Amino acid sequence: QVQLVESGGGLVQPGGSLRLSCAASGASRSRFSINSMGWYRQAPGKQRELVATIAGGGTTNYAGSVKGRFTISADNAKNTAYLQMNSLKPEETAVYYCNMNYGLGRDSWGQGTQVTVSS
Repeated sequence: QVQLVESGGGLVQPGGSLRLSCAASGASRSRFSINSMGWYRQAPGKQRELVATIAGGGTTNYAGSVKGRFTISADNAKNTAYLQMNSLKPEETAVYYCNMNYGLGRDSWGQGTQVTVSS
């Protein structure tokens, strides 16, 4: 079983930046392949939505609302994914979740990290 731990959330002013990290642990890396890692977010009263994903080969995908401001990356050697968020907006206040899809399509989720964008 793979465990994911997010970090890097917090309070930031509108227009500010944050960098989220997601570290995977709990299973031997050589025992499974990572199909993709991604970031999702869920604001109060709203459904969880995709923010960005990165495939094992490095292909990235972004929600339209964050293109040009957010960057997803991964360090395969460290089993860690990152989300650099710039020019943050108040409406992007949410709990941000890390996801890993691995092996034969199994999913693992982190516990979430709160991002609050407010002056």
